[in-house]
Amino acid sequence: MLKYPIEIFYSEEDEGYIALIPDLPGCSAWGETPVQALQELQDAAESWLEGAGKMQRTIPLPSPSRFAHHSLGQFPREVKTAESYAAV
Repeated sequence: MLKYPIEIFYSEEDEGYIALIPDLPGCSAWGETPVQALQELQDAAESWLEGAGKMQRTIPLPSPSRFAHHSLGQFPREVKTAESYAAV
């Protein structure tokens, strides 16, 4: 199981939260809450990877997180919500 870094942010324009996996171009999801966006992103990532496999495209490996050398407890509150991981 690969763990891709994800980003979650609030979008004024979309009036909700956007979650995306930068390593998987176009793989993003929307939710009314960060948790909902993350849940939707899980489904989007599975579909993205399945589609890439069917089209015989190269699936990128996860890039290292800029926070990879820290444990979650060492981050300020705003960083904890800015990046997480999606395991797909």
